[in-house]
Amino acid sequence: MTGILATRQSRTLAPDPRRVVVKLFVPGEDAAVAHTRAHDLVDRIASLDPDQTRLLLRRTLRDFGDRHRDLEGTFRHHYELVRHRVERSRQLSPTARLLVGAYFSHEYAVEAAALCNPSMVAHPDQSGLRPGQLRVAVSLRQIGEGHLSSIGFASAVLGPGSRLAVGRRSGPLVSGRRSHVHHRRDLLAAGLREEGWDNEVCATVLAALPERYDEAGLERTLAALPPDLLYRHTTTDTLEQLRRLSAASYAVAFPADTLLHERVLWPATAAESSGMEDARFVRFVDDAGTPTYQATYTAYDGRRIAARRLASDDLTRFRIDPMRGPGARNKGMALFPRTVDGRHLALCRSDGETIGLTVLADDGTWQAPVPLHGPRRGWELIQVGNCGSPVETASGWLVLTHGVGPMRRYAIGALLLDLHRPERVLAELPGPLLAPDDTEREGYVPNVVYSCGGLLHDGLLWLPYGASDARVGFATVPLDALVEAMVDHRSG
Repeated sequence: MTGILATRQSRTLAPDPRRVVVKLFVPGEDAAVAHTRAHDLVDRIASLDPDQTRLLLRRTLRDFGDRHRDLEGTFRHHYELVRHRVERSRQLSPTARLLVGAYFSHEYAVEAAALCNPSMVAHPDQSGLRPGQLRVAVSLRQIGEGHLSSIGFASAVLGPGSRLAVGRRSGPLVSGRRSHVHHRRDLLAAGLREEGWDNEVCATVLAALPERYDEAGLERTLAALPPDLLYRHTTTDTLEQLRRLSAASYAVAFPADTLLHERVLWPATAAESSGMEDARFVRFVDDAGTPTYQATYTAYDGRRIAARRLASDDLTRFRIDPMRGPGARNKGMALFPRTVDGRHLALCRSDGETIGLTVLADDGTWQAPVPLHGPRRGWELIQVGNCGSPVETASGWLVLTHGVGPMRRYAIGALLLDLHRPERVLAELPGPLLAPDDTEREGYVPNVVYSCGGLLHDGLLWLPYGASDARVGFATVPLDALVEAMVDHRSG
């Protein structure tokens, strides 16, 4: 037994159904067999007299306007998305167009079902603090209707000592505006290889594309394909695949005056249409000393999972790219906070049950992992994985782990890796560091504690964790006591 090392804080975060975003709603598309009723609805709206139109729009803006930023702008955008359904679009007044947008909108409570799986990094704004304090950004997995996950945030201040102050999470949410980016040809090539698309069309396109290209450049390259290739029976599917793989890279930007807790990273591509899960954030410092925020998350389309990588200078604008290669073929990758001996490293679990170490190759792919730690003790015999990016300490890389035991009970443990040779496991905690207690067993997913990453501050390991997906808790662990409680990894 490891004794009691972790101290739970009394402050927690619970799911708040008042946190809503406005999404496009098309009547009939939510049925088991989609049969849109949009055309008839638009006709009915267009038939309203002007006074009714103004009254309905005014009431809608009165009832919902203070819950959202620029609701009229959202209605206008949703009208543009469905205007092809409007036969008399030129005859509609600006007010009627806004009302059409209102009828094609609905609120979605991003965390109505669950709030869980947090990670914690130093906040980009450290102003106005007292000695011994650190402001942190907490990422959150938010789950709403239909088990659809998005990424949200909270702010908190740690210290002095074990004090914790969590910021309010009030105010309208913003899901950001998606923008295009320049894509990487090497990631496109790796994606085609992984999914078995090796034909003359793919080879011709890759040979014609520059190392970096945008959507317009891709379309010009596709349009220039020789006719003999265009008329092959597989070409239509191949072109769709090329566009889909390229679309995996995109950017999202939020208004500069939004607060961190108001920002929501919402699924933006087909590959993540059923959720963005378990973001593991880390503050990465490159060899020149320049910091960026990076994260990995799992994209889910309802059938398949895929690894994605986020990057941001200030948590206001984010770039998303796919992660390719044998080291990125499952959930739960976690990036190291710096290079080690010039190598970009990540923890992974490519076989579904073993923690491994993978290296980023020159072609942008994550290589076959070196196994570090597999299921071996009773509390983790089903599978093990990481609970976020390694934390650098004087004793080694501290890796928080999760293990799954009887009755699918999740608990959190710890490993220690060599600072210079992370392939070498120095020590492990022989038992759980944190397991569900009697107050944490019940929830959306019972008997689970799970984290996506903590940090060190003033000699304490700060560990945010999800408790049965019912709420997010916080615990502290004295680093020296944790390292002292570890045993030689070979002794298990």
